[in-house]
Amino acid sequence: MATKPFTYVWEFDVPREREAEFERHYGQAGTWVKLFSRASGYLGTLLLKDGERPGRYLTVDRWESEAAYRAFRTQYASEYQALDLQCENLTSSEKSLGNFTE
Repeated sequence: MATKPFTYVWEFDVPREREAEFERHYGQAGTWVKLFSRASGYLGTLLLKDGERPGRYLTVDRWESEAAYRAFRTQYASEYQALDLQCENLTSSEKSLGNFTE
């Protein structure tokens, strides 16, 4: 059975004064993408900014499979946790919108 690409989506609310820094960490050349890119099976990230609700963003992270994503989380657990702590003050809220397969 062929594996299907695995995607997860997060929603963030970002205070206006933190938007530029948030975009630097979560955007195409950001620190999250640099960390994800170290792992096998990473396909890419989209950072989407809501045009109607200020400060609302979505991230869409894609992996070759759920197994590739889980392997990344295991292999890079300490780096992931450190970056998550570094970025936690950039948002007023964050929420997982779910995990999806194509």
